[in-house]
Amino acid sequence: MFFLTTAIDYTNGSPHIGHAYEKVLADVITRYRRLSGEEVYFLTGADQYGQKVQQTAEKEGVSPAEYVKTVTARWSALWKKIGVEYDGWAETTDTRHITCVQSILADLYAKDQIYKKNYKGFYSVRQEQFLTEKDKNDAGEFGAEWGEVTEIEEENYYFKLSDYTPWLRDFLEKSDDTILPAFRKSELINALEKNTEADLCISRPKERLTWGIELPFDKDFVTYVWFDALINYISFIGFTPDDTLPEFDAIWTDRPIHIIGKDILVPAHGIYWLAMLHALGFADEKMPQLLVHGFWNSSGEKMSKSLGNTLDPSELADTFGVDALRYYLVRDIHTGKDANVNIERLVMLYNTELANELGNLCNRALNMSVRFTNGIISPGGPLTPDDTALQQSLIDSTAAYRKAMDNHEVSMGLEALNRHIVHCNQYTDRMKPWELNKNLENKERLATVLYHLAESVAHCSVLLSPILPEAAAKLADQVKLPSLTDLKLDDLKWGLIPEGHEIEKPSPVFPRIDVKAIEAEG
Repeated sequence: MFFLTTAIDYTNGSPHIGHAYEKVLADVITRYRRLSGEEVYFLTGADQYGQKVQQTAEKEGVSPAEYVKTVTARWSALWKKIGVEYDGWAETTDTRHITCVQSILADLYAKDQIYKKNYKGFYSVRQEQFLTEKDKNDAGEFGAEWGEVTEIEEENYYFKLSDYTPWLRDFLEKSDDTILPAFRKSELINALEKNTEADLCISRPKERLTWGIELPFDKDFVTYVWFDALINYISFIGFTPDDTLPEFDAIWTDRPIHIIGKDILVPAHGIYWLAMLHALGFADEKMPQLLVHGFWNSSGEKMSKSLGNTLDPSELADTFGVDALRYYLVRDIHTGKDANVNIERLVMLYNTELANELGNLCNRALNMSVRFTNGIISPGGPLTPDDTALQQSLIDSTAAYRKAMDNHEVSMGLEALNRHIVHCNQYTDRMKPWELNKNLENKERLATVLYHLAESVAHCSVLLSPILPEAAAKLADQVKLPSLTDLKLDDLKWGLIPEGHEIEKPSPVFPRIDVKAIEAEG
């Protein structure tokens, strides 16, 4: 079982394009893995506890429970709208999750891995965490990233994180594939070097925060949101410290992949989570891989509600279409790196690579087949160097696509696919089937050319299906091969279309985006 999760979204506001990218990336990887023949379980959800949620609910005059219910519905509606299909949905207010978190806390407390102590120092309301002198910038101040910082003194419970940092440092140094892309690992190891003796505060007193999971061993405290939220990766698939359920073993069979933003690698996932799993008895070979993606920026700045530079993915889908949005999100950013949002590039990539290149290939190939051969596809006669070059282009592009997708480099996979589509259009221009059709002596040659184009459309419909599942299904319908929906990557060999196969006149799958018409509509 291939188990894939995304970081659950903190339901204190509206989703922006970065959230949409993470979900679409996970959806694409899930669909690709299934296309590869793997069984996949995709989990995502909503992180609903915490001080910021409580504060926002109070401002809006509703209970935190009411507030998160409304906001969670908004997020889940967006994922449905843009075609993100998951197998498991995690809401941290769910009884299953609460029970699991409390059982883990009780287990660690019984094993003397949690203790109580007094703390006096600084606290970031925005990040909901305690700060030390090491968190100050070069000017000796807490930077803007921490938001409001207050000085507090209170008792809290702590997890003995420092007991596990030697193991974690050793584990990370020996592992080449726990942090993906690999260049992110040094950032994590450097952070470990600075915090080797720090333990993790895992509680908040109820006098300050009531919206949280109550500690099972002290009713006056609730669980720190980061300790609670991370456990969703195991709580919703049946984990318990003492008697793990069969469904957990069936899903967490190997090393799962957690897809997260670079801002929550350190310390939450890269330090807290891995140490927590080790404390719970997870072996090294069962530790998750962390696939860390970059930010979508606006003019080089991280998008944020406070800066007023966020983009609503729901509005983008309404304006440009779901296909255009999904394609852009995974085509114009390299996994792990940052990118700048550029609506002009969204339109350009869709119009160029989908409407012009792939749409043109499909419409010309299939329309000419209907007009010139009555829709009957036949391999034709002897092959020319142009024909064998096109077949080799498909072989090479498919291999490059698979290599990129296996490494979660969706943008590179689409680039490889586009190379073959461009090759097909150039082949069409050279072969000129419309000229061949003028002479009956060219009938066999015409059939060969049209067969090569139709065969390429069939392959492209399969390779595009993880990224644009609905559009790919329409392409498959264009060549009238329902069996394509059952094909796996290993089935993609030349000859998908049998001799004598009949197609019908196609309809456009990728209509061009008319920016002037959109602007005229307001």
